[in-house]
Amino acid sequence: MCIECYVDENRITPLLNPIDCLENHTQYICGTCGRCICIEHDPKRGLQRWNFPFKSLEIAKLYLRTADYSMKKPCGIYEIRSDNGRLSYKIFAGSEDLQLYLKKNKGKTCESMAPVFAIEEYREYENTQIRKLTPDEIQKYMSER
Repeated sequence: MCIECYVDENRITPLLNPIDCLENHTQYICGTCGRCICIEHDPKRGLQRWNFPFKSLEIAKLYLRTADYSMKKPCGIYEIRSDNGRLSYKIFAGSEDLQLYLKKNKGKTCESMAPVFAIEEYREYENTQIRKLTPDEIQKYMSER
C-alpha cells in the first residue's frame, strides 16, 4: 500500500471518464507512486470530488488523500445508511462535519459515528504536485493503466 495515497494500484484513478478528467481537471499527483487523483473544485456546488458519496469503502479510499491534503489533517471515511437501507461512504474532516451532514439529511444515519477508515497522522510529502497534466503526461499515464 502506498504510504502517501493509501492504495495498491497506482493507476486506478480516475474511475469515471478518465481521459476527460485527466485533460480537464486539476489532479493531486502522488509524490510517492505517481497516482493521479481528481482534486478539482466544482464552483457550482462548492465541492471537491472527495465531498461526494461513494458506493464502497474501497472507492472512498481512492479519494481520501485529496481530503486529507485539502483539510491539512487526517479525515475519515464514514458509513452512511439511508432510510431505504442503502449504504454509502462519505469522507468528512471530523465528527462535527458528520453531525452537521446528518442534521441536514434527516433520512441518513451513521451507526458507529466513527470513521471506518482513517489514517493516524497527516503528513506532507515532498514530491506531491497539484496541477493539470500535459497531453504527454496523460498519454503516458493512460498507457500504464
